[in-house]
Order: sequence, then structure tokens, then C-alpha cells
Amino acid sequence: MLLKTIPMKSVTIAIALALFLFSTNTIQAQEIIADTVVAPVVKKLPTNARQKIDGIIATVGDYIILDSDIDKSYLEISSQGNSIKGITRCQMLGKLMEDKLYAHQAVQDSIKVTDAEIKGMMEERLNYMVGQIGSLEKVIQYYKKDSEEDFKSYFFDILKEQKLSSEMTKKIIEEVEITPEEVRNFFKSIPKKELPLFGAEMEVAQIVVTPKISDLEKQKVIDRLNEFKKEVQAGSSFATKAVLYSKDPGSASNGGFYKMTRKTPFVKEFKDVAFSLQEGEISAPFETDFGFHIIMVDKINGQEVALRHILLTPSVSEEAVQEAKEKITLIRTKILDKKLTFAEAARTESDQKETRANGGVLINPKTQDTRFELTKMDPSLYSQVSNLKDDAISQPILDTDENGKKSFKLITVTNRINEHTADYATDYIKIKELALKEKQIKAIGKWFEEKIKETYIKVLGEYRDCDFTNNWLKK
Repeated sequence: MLLKTIPMKSVTIAIALALFLFSTNTIQAQEIIADTVVAPVVKKLPTNARQKIDGIIATVGDYIILDSDIDKSYLEISSQGNSIKGITRCQMLGKLMEDKLYAHQAVQDSIKVTDAEIKGMMEERLNYMVGQIGSLEKVIQYYKKDSEEDFKSYFFDILKEQKLSSEMTKKIIEEVEITPEEVRNFFKSIPKKELPLFGAEMEVAQIVVTPKISDLEKQKVIDRLNEFKKEVQAGSSFATKAVLYSKDPGSASNGGFYKMTRKTPFVKEFKDVAFSLQEGEISAPFETDFGFHIIMVDKINGQEVALRHILLTPSVSEEAVQEAKEKITLIRTKILDKKLTFAEAARTESDQKETRANGGVLINPKTQDTRFELTKMDPSLYSQVSNLKDDAISQPILDTDENGKKSFKLITVTNRINEHTADYATDYIKIKELALKEKQIKAIGKWFEEKIKETYIKVLGEYRDCDFTNNWLKK
């Protein structure tokens, strides 16, 4: 259950900017324009070929921006239901120039983006757009392209630039850290009247019981994965099989593709297998909490591995489901009869190892805190806990995850925190997050200042009269 940024009634401009920027999962210095799903049109100039072309309004490194790119950016924002009211062409150009500088510097820094990765992104995006518009033909018409080949070539360049920009942003902020002293000074710098107001929160614990899968069902899945492996080794497409059969919603649509390092937050079993393989090698079937997998490594680039995988989940019998329900009902009865506490039952009876050790307490994956803000809580979790009184225990809840895996759970609210003004001791984790974001924003600003000075940048015509956030005109 992911939480987004905490709400505030009053806060300094810097903090508010940081919250807005990070809500898009990307940091941008041109603060008034949100990221869009599809980047604006960009054409790359060959080296030493900066010739005047009708419609060019700016050049950033090896990238040019056309006047029509601004119109297309307005169209993209509007098509997503967002308002373009108050966004000037100058502001839009500033945002486009930021994107180009990110991408240009990513190339200069030899940040690698593979064609396979971009193709995977393109397939995922196209599936989404087709689902929204109705057909690939309508998508092509929407972008005013003459053919599927023309559109895909155009779209590939857009996605590649987006990815370069994203990777460059990550590189800028990945080493930004903050000390407790900096957090303290950040908090002290906020006037008391402008301290953020944090919404009502709660701490939640759960006990999970999953139906047992028979050895026979497990073996069926293992045998099928071994068949896939043999067929791929004989010439079949691993990516096609992933699209057709994988139960992983996060990668099936792009052929099971993932790119990862040792720090990527995948389960240990998956990473251990991935980093044990050579390029082109396919693993034996192996098990994680999600089901059974096979992995094929596409490419190894230093500490980074590009791979594809197929996930299959064994079937669960109705008898096993009923047995799990009876078990969790018995656990609830024992807790109500005071034979054991909820925390004791979680430690000894729960099948969820992530929460078992700490008595079933859920951790907010965004903040690594135990608190969940009511207004930002995942709707499914909120519906399960909103009506629970203190120390009450829910009835057994049948939960089906995105992979179709069933489980039963009991939920209880262990603590409630009312709406309150930020307190350094009580809200340290949230304050630290705000302080870190502000520091990252400053790192981005410093980066722009330095790179603008050393990069070829040209703004033409009436746009030279714009009042940009960044010093694009190098005045």
C-alpha cells in the first residue's frame, strides 16, 4: 500500500515546491509544469550540423526544439485531463529545454540505454494507449503519422530521450544524503506559523494465512517452465512466451524485461539467480513468494543485468482455501479468548514473513515508517480498517493480489495519531524526507547552473524575451 506525499496547510515555498516535484517521481527545476506521459518532439542534429531550419526555436547541445513542440506539449497535457490554464509558451519551452539538457548530458556521461529496454517501454506504452483510444490505427492518427513504421520510429526516439533524462536525474541525486544535523537545522528554519500540518494517521498490524499448494501443482508448473526453457533453447522467443504466459503484471506486457543491479529492490531469491547467470543463459525453475520463475539474461553491463523472466503460479484447490479460512478463524478466536495476543499470533502463525517478526505491524514502503495517513491510504486497506475500533480485530478477509494469489488476513489498528502540527521528535521521518527533497532540489539547481554554462545553448526569436527560471540565455 503506497502512500504519497503528506499534505500541508502552510509551508515554505521551498518545501511546497519539493513536494510538488517529487509527486511526479521525477525532479524538474521548471516547477510549474508537470511531467507528461509522452515527451515532446525532438530531432537530434548531427555533429557540426547546426544549420538553420524553419521552425527551430532553441538548441540544447545536440538537440533542437521546434515551435510545434510546444503545441504538442500542450496537447499532451490536455489529453491527460490536466489544465493548461496559466502555462505560458515561455514556461513550456523552459521545461522542454530542461528535458533536452538532461538527455544531452546523459549521452556525454555515457549513460547506457539499450534498444531492447526502449522497445519494452514502447510496447507497454502502446498497450496502454491502445486501451485508452481503441486501436493502434487510432493512436497513429492521433499523432498524425502516415504509417505504423513511421510512428514507432518517432515514438522510439521520444522514449529514448525520456529514459536518458530519467537516468540522468537519478545520477544527479543518487548520492545526495542528509545528516541528522541538517534535518534539525531544516526544521528550525521553518517559522512556527508555517510548520506543516500532518493529517490523521494510524498504525496497522495483520496476520496472513495463505492456502497451501500441493506438491503435485508445484511440479506441474515446474514442468511447464522446463518446457518453455527447452523451446527457447531450440529457437523460440523467450519474450513472446513471457507476453503470452507470464503472470507478472509488471513485466509480461514487455516480454518479461527487467534491468537491475544488486541494489534493485527485488526479492533475494530472484537476485541470487539473476546474478549467477551468464549472457544468454536460462535458469532452472526456482521459487519465490510470488510463484515459480525462469530467467534469461540478455546482457551484463558491469554491475547491471538486463534480463527477461516468466512467472507462473500453481493452482490452489478449493479444499486448501477452506482450510486456510478455518485456520485464520481459529487464530481470531484464540486472540479474542485472550489465549494469545495479536502480536504473538502474528509471530507464530502468520505466513507473511515481512511482518511476522515485528508482530504483524505493516511498514509504509514509501517512508519506511509504521504510520499510514488516512487520506493517502490505499483504498482497499482503508476500507478494511476505517470502521475498526481500537483493539478490534476484523473478520477474516479474503485477499486476492494482482497475480491472482489468494490469502486470508486479520487486521487490527494498533495506534491512532490525530491531525497535528509537525513535531520534530514525533515526525522525524517525515521531516527528514522533506529536508532530503529540498537538498535534492538544490543539487538539481546547482547541476543546471553548471551544465548550462558549459553546453551549447541557443534561444531564437521572440523566445529570447522570456523570463526563464534557468539562465538559458546566459546573461
